[in-house]
Amino acid sequence: MKRLWVPHSHITVDERLRPTVPYEWAWSLHPSVVLGTGLLGALYFYGIGPWRRASGAGPAASPGQILSFCTALIVLLVSLNGPMHDLSDYYLFSIHMVQHLLLTLVFPPLLLAGLPGWLLRPLLAFRGVLPALRVLTHPWVAALLFSASIIIWHLVPFYDLMMRDHEVHIATHLMFMVTATLMWWPVMSPVPELPRLPAGLAMLYLFLVGIPMQVVAAVITFADEVLYQWYAIAPRTFGLSPLDDQKLGALLMWVPGNLLLFGAISVVFFRWAREDA
Repeated sequence: MKRLWVPHSHITVDERLRPTVPYEWAWSLHPSVVLGTGLLGALYFYGIGPWRRASGAGPAASPGQILSFCTALIVLLVSLNGPMHDLSDYYLFSIHMVQHLLLTLVFPPLLLAGLPGWLLRPLLAFRGVLPALRVLTHPWVAALLFSASIIIWHLVPFYDLMMRDHEVHIATHLMFMVTATLMWWPVMSPVPELPRLPAGLAMLYLFLVGIPMQVVAAVITFADEVLYQWYAIAPRTFGLSPLDDQKLGALLMWVPGNLLLFGAISVVFFRWAREDA
């Protein structure tokens, strides 16, 4: 098997697994993503439609909830298909960071905002589910799981493993989405059985949960060498050098990622102020 050798690195990459020419615009669809997203949407619309009418489980989902859930599905499809998938998987670290921000800081809150509480209640009735979720959505546990996933998968050996093994890459994205949903749950829980934090604590929680991600971003931003060799040997795209691409990706994680969390803090604050008015 022919290998591509990277100077000053022990990493070898099978040439068949990656392109050798600059990126060309294309829209690729991945059946597993389309099928999974379609199944999630079908379950949602069956639940808020025929199942709700037959069971009388609760009031109709609001237009805002439906719009939020559908937007979450669109974010998922855009993140894991087409140019964003191809650029992040084979060409640019910076686009990979945009993808991760969408999967962790955009998709989960939209998903939770779109779920009526009564739609989840049958799942909570299964034995052991509610106690397990009470542990997993506890603010300290949820924040720790999310932060650990961000830190671990940006360490060079684990990042390299993720990029070279497609199955690991899929598992990593699933881990990001699951731990991010757990992280957002204490602020956006749709069910009273798993109550939300009071507004003041919710704002503090969102501020603190962003710190580990900012630290990771800062370390990558100020690195004076290319950390992730997968992108060092990628065909150059948009005129970005590997080091500039790495710095841009870290800054995207740092600044827009921070702004998204501060945006959520602002929403909590204004809702709190309106309720107290």
